[in-house]
Amino acid sequence: MQRVLVLGATGSIGTSTLDIIERHPTHYYAYALAANRSVDEMEQLCLRHRPVHAVMFDHDAAFALKTRLAGVVETQVHAGEAPMVELAKSAEVDTVMAAIVGFAGLSAALAAAQAGKRLLLANKEALVSAGQIFMSAVHEGGALLLPVDSEHNAMFQCLETDDLARPQMGRVEKILLTASGGPFRGKSRSELLDVTPDQACAHPNWSMGRKISVDSATLVNKGLELAEACWLFDRKPSEIEVVVHPQSIVHSLIRYVDGSVLAQLGQPDMRTPIAYSLSWPDRVDAGVDVLDLVKVGRLDFETPDLGAFPCLKLAYQAIELPGGMCAFSAANEIAVDAFLAHRIRFTDIDRVIETTLNTVDLAEPTELSEVKGLDYAAREAAHAVVAEIKR
Repeated sequence: MQRVLVLGATGSIGTSTLDIIERHPTHYYAYALAANRSVDEMEQLCLRHRPVHAVMFDHDAAFALKTRLAGVVETQVHAGEAPMVELAKSAEVDTVMAAIVGFAGLSAALAAAQAGKRLLLANKEALVSAGQIFMSAVHEGGALLLPVDSEHNAMFQCLETDDLARPQMGRVEKILLTASGGPFRGKSRSELLDVTPDQACAHPNWSMGRKISVDSATLVNKGLELAEACWLFDRKPSEIEVVVHPQSIVHSLIRYVDGSVLAQLGQPDMRTPIAYSLSWPDRVDAGVDVLDLVKVGRLDFETPDLGAFPCLKLAYQAIELPGGMCAFSAANEIAVDAFLAHRIRFTDIDRVIETTLNTVDLAEPTELSEVKGLDYAAREAAHAVVAEIKR
């Protein structure tokens, strides 16, 4: 039985992971849960799954959770980042689901890699901002790294791997990374000038948070996923092609040197890649509806419009710069926050990113402190750009 630490237990990835764990009680046990400050949600999860440990990043939230659980369940409640890191490398934990967003989950994910765990990676910062550091830890620690993002999991499913889940890339000609195109697919640059945050967050296929929904609308998410794929599969950006596929049924494809193209298809439900990552090299029921291709009817593919959505082009450029994607990601977060607050236009997001990349002193981070330093510098630069923009 795998004893699983779920980092980000109250988020959508975390709750989907726990759903699969609950479906297979003889295979998996939610040994430890960690979250930021969602006390109500964590209380219910602890009552339902009875973990040995629960960690709240926020100290006040930890105190509140401990008070509520006292005398009800025997779960030990901890506060702060340090317990997450200790649990991630603990001998009592076999598998770590790294689904805490941002730098809050980066140290624990890195600890799990160094400790050689089965690591289910859903934390983008690990590869986007700290790819060199993180992949070195994976290889040195002997971790089983299994990507959870639907696109990268699809690539992984279409590749041959060794016993450590490391993809064998010798016969691969190109990776095809699919994109839904978001809510504004087909619109011109001029048509995007006055779109609202609510319009940008109305994704046609996926139910996501507002920040990632905006990233989908700008195609920034594909830029981030492009960087992740480069690190996961040891590819250059030129060896990965982004293809718009509005139905979100084909999650990515691998083209081999003999002309064969393998694709992974499935419902747009994150339980599929989570279940595969938990069970690899086997498969288990994920509770996902059967894909009816006749009902789907058609599968369309097209080239992304980089004129209307220049953020993807900027990502291709940033990946080639030392520390470029760390700055790209940080600047984008500031720009998206400003857009959601109606302080800048949708079409200003790429301006904030590009100006930041041209302003910050870029260098490839070699340790976490340098990652955080570059991230901070990029955020400060992005704030300055936002302040200069007048709507």
